[in-house]
Amino acid sequence: MAIAAVPHYLLKQDLSQASPGLRFGMYLPFWGVDNRTGEHLWTTHDVNERSAGPQRELRAFKDENKAAALKQALRLNAADVDLMRALAQRQAALAAPMAAQGRLLALDARAVAPFTTGLGNEHPLENGFAFLNPYGLPYLAGSGVKGMLRQAARELASGDWGDTQGWDSRAIDTLFGWESANGETEHQRGALICWDVIPQITGDALQVEVMTPHQSHYYQDRRDARSGDSSSPHESGQPNPINFLTVPPGTGFAFHLQCDVPFLAAQHAELAQNGRWQALLQAALRHAFAWLGFGAKTAVGYGAMEEDQQAARARQQALESAQARAAAEDRVRRMAAMSPEDQAFEAAKVELAQFSQALDTAKKAGAFNPSGPFNQIRLAFMATALAWTEPRSRQAAAELLASSATKDWGRPSKKERWQELQQAIAQLRGQA
Repeated sequence: MAIAAVPHYLLKQDLSQASPGLRFGMYLPFWGVDNRTGEHLWTTHDVNERSAGPQRELRAFKDENKAAALKQALRLNAADVDLMRALAQRQAALAAPMAAQGRLLALDARAVAPFTTGLGNEHPLENGFAFLNPYGLPYLAGSGVKGMLRQAARELASGDWGDTQGWDSRAIDTLFGWESANGETEHQRGALICWDVIPQITGDALQVEVMTPHQSHYYQDRRDARSGDSSSPHESGQPNPINFLTVPPGTGFAFHLQCDVPFLAAQHAELAQNGRWQALLQAALRHAFAWLGFGAKTAVGYGAMEEDQQAARARQQALESAQARAAAEDRVRRMAAMSPEDQAFEAAKVELAQFSQALDTAKKAGAFNPSGPFNQIRLAFMATALAWTEPRSRQAAAELLASSATKDWGRPSKKERWQELQQAIAQLRGQA
């Protein structure tokens, strides 16, 4: 039996609904109980010390507790899944208007290999894991994203990977910042801000991976009976399986890279023009996906990713919707600050643009029937324009109608329709 190292009153509660971070940390059921004495044994120390000789049965506590504790920490309950999605939605909602303004680059990816991070965090299982507090969900820190992007940019800038994709040392220093050498105190912050990444885990659980070093006595430079009383590597080295948590392949990762555009323009004007900084970072991200990976143990294939095209299309649709909403809100604000005459002219611009588009469409079609559907559109626009009172609107409408009544376009087939059109144009110009 194994229990968590918490007060007795907590042991009476249902800890299975706690977050994965709590179940892996504070509520980890990792204390063993000596069946003979009832004494609690800390499995990473006491059991190792007491498992020799006639008390070998105590070794079972260690293996049982590790497997059971990790198994309980893997599962995501319904509240965890809802929270994970809510955090992603919150990031997307914050990112959409910033992306519409050209201040943020968002790129979606999907893990093609297990992902792990935070292995160096202290933990009884020797390998920790990075959970985002206070939510207790796996995450990739923005600092880790920025460090990996810097490395990708350096590799591209070196030219060893072929095309530099526009990267050079100045672009790296401007976006990521730099520190002076030789202990000097002059430093420069970068224009780039990387958000934390909240993995959208497929399924309802994390995974356990195992690494099994066979030469631990050599790496730790120690001698013991199990290693043949030798600190040199040899084939009879004692294997030592070590479990650690991972996020399963197929998990979604949304990278949000925010840029201080005014600062960037002051430091490197070319990068701020036409979204060039975004093109550079896209190239760095794709290089990191294919060759570097994110998180820990990337040298052996962990953290490899690929772009998620389906998620990218959904994000683009959301971005276009956000841009449309922003444009509409901006128009409302501008209209509210205008005089009544200017408001009338702005409203008329919509009708003018629609009629102008109808003219262009008919021209591109290569065939125009003056008595066809286009003439009905022209008559409707004419009636609308005659009701306007603002002079600029009436003048613009007159010029559009006149451009549609030329020989190239074709005149209305009925004489009275032609006369009606000419009279309307004269009225709009104030000539009748």
